[in-house]
Amino acid sequence: MSDTLAIRAEIEQEIAGLTLPIAFARTVAAEGDRAAYSDKVGVDLSAGYAPGWRTVGWTELREQALDVAGALMAAGVGAGDRVALMASNRIEHVVADLGAVHAGAVSMSVYNTLSPDQVAYVAGHAEPAVVVLESADHLARWERALGSTDALRTVVLIDAEAPAGDDRFVTWGAFLAAGADWRAAHGDELEARTAAISPDDPLTILYTSGTTGNPKGVVLTHHAVLYECACSLRVAAPTQDNDFISYLPFAHIAERTLGMYIPQINGAHIHLIADPALLLGALGEVHPTRFFGVPRVWEKIKTGVTAKLAAETDPEKRAQVDAALAVGLEYVEAQQTGGVVSPELEARFRAVDDGLLAFLRALLGLDRCEWAASAAAPMPLEVARFFAGLGMRIYDVYGMTETCAAVTACGPDQFRLGTVGRALPGIEISLAEDGEILARGPVSSQGYYKQDDATAALIDADGWVHTGDIGELDEDGFLKVVDRKKEMIITSSGKNIAPSNIENHLKESPIVGHALVFGEGRPYVVAVLTLDAEIAPLVAAQIGVPSGISLAELAQHPAILAVAQQAVDSANERLSRPEQVKAWELLPVEWTAESEELTPTLKLKRRVVHAKYADVLERLYA
Repeated sequence: MSDTLAIRAEIEQEIAGLTLPIAFARTVAAEGDRAAYSDKVGVDLSAGYAPGWRTVGWTELREQALDVAGALMAAGVGAGDRVALMASNRIEHVVADLGAVHAGAVSMSVYNTLSPDQVAYVAGHAEPAVVVLESADHLARWERALGSTDALRTVVLIDAEAPAGDDRFVTWGAFLAAGADWRAAHGDELEARTAAISPDDPLTILYTSGTTGNPKGVVLTHHAVLYECACSLRVAAPTQDNDFISYLPFAHIAERTLGMYIPQINGAHIHLIADPALLLGALGEVHPTRFFGVPRVWEKIKTGVTAKLAAETDPEKRAQVDAALAVGLEYVEAQQTGGVVSPELEARFRAVDDGLLAFLRALLGLDRCEWAASAAAPMPLEVARFFAGLGMRIYDVYGMTETCAAVTACGPDQFRLGTVGRALPGIEISLAEDGEILARGPVSSQGYYKQDDATAALIDADGWVHTGDIGELDEDGFLKVVDRKKEMIITSSGKNIAPSNIENHLKESPIVGHALVFGEGRPYVVAVLTLDAEIAPLVAAQIGVPSGISLAELAQHPAILAVAQQAVDSANERLSRPEQVKAWELLPVEWTAESEELTPTLKLKRRVVHAKYADVLERLYA
């Protein structure tokens, strides 16, 4: 038996017979009344971030979840029925999810940014029996869906007011109270329903945000989720209590795994942030021991720090900062697999860390962070190197919803900059002839809900999941993700180009918020850029641009255009001739999930951008 299969068998033995409710009950027994989840509900955030948390302990969390489970069963929800949730990251979201799980139902968090048409598609496809909605905005997004499905029995409203004349609607408080009453009379029925759950039963269906077309429902079992958590914890090798900030949508598999599943089987204190704009304030208050960010989050933090460092006018102090960052980078690079930290380098790092680097990490709220990770898109190498300069290793992780989150990861014992690490324990990684990354193991999805053809295209006869990404494996088994297979550009001269590599170079400029590179079937590559709405005005002020002008006006200002040209020139210096950007345009708008150029996890929807800015792209080839 190979090492991979031997480790797989070992983990399988650890989780044999387990379901999430069983693992959760063990955690509750071990953690008792210790803090489980905290949120900012009830705190006045109108003027920005403010201190104060609402907290629920592990025992209380389970009691509330069982009340929800009882209410669901009283409402006629059967084993395997779907329960849809649209809410921000708050305690009620977690409770509702756990309640659905204990009732033997399949919980499915839905992205808060889906349009009414997209919601109607998901609702029509999944046919949830119960929907839990947080706000009036969420209710409006579901209005069409609620009027077009016969499967829906109950709509639970956390904060929104119920429309008159529809007896399907119930408030959150009334729903929990009804569940508690039902449990008092039928507690044995709930226990039997929970006990009947099998490890191979679906735990969740997550509708992928998708960069094209309708979302697909990915079915993930209890067993797959528990295996993912077990092998991820082996690689992360935590040594401290898990104090974590959860701010990405729970419809995203990484946040769901890190903010729900791992804590529920391993214990933690999770701080829930409803608005990602409040993240920096939360970091400064919580000082988490573990932190996860998609690349755009790390880019934003880097840009903010570099802007402040650039404001230092004393050349001697700036030289000291640069020297300290250089030592930090050298120290982290020496910690890569195969590297050695010499006593001399250790001493130099301790000196600059005690003097400056630890202070900078503390300012960011990352001074206690022993595990910092990134996923969802390729991490720009320069961003990773910047944080290495602060003495931080950002552990890049690779996976997808269809593999229950990670299949490869960097960690304390397997780390290499510019890669997404090695295969997780018991997971097999391979490359197809065309370079497509293939993954196989217990974390694989059962497939797409009610889409057999799409499932057949995803998982081949040998059990390999076809990720749709192009990658490279080095001699030590470290994986590098090149780009999405379908997003590779082939120019009219036949050159294959990875656009994300070029885009990452362009985004190194502090003023560039997003970049899209185009060139399919064309003689050369062009780019459209957007400004970073937070940093661009600060840079503009530093270079003498009058204050008070709009982002659209900044995008046309000669001084800002000159900075953008510098960004393009700097990127081109590091690119081969076919990759170099020959023409570009700075747009007078932001790209967001709401404006549809980005997914909820801040990845580019290339086809949307191509369609919305077709005239700009054509102009760049004129």
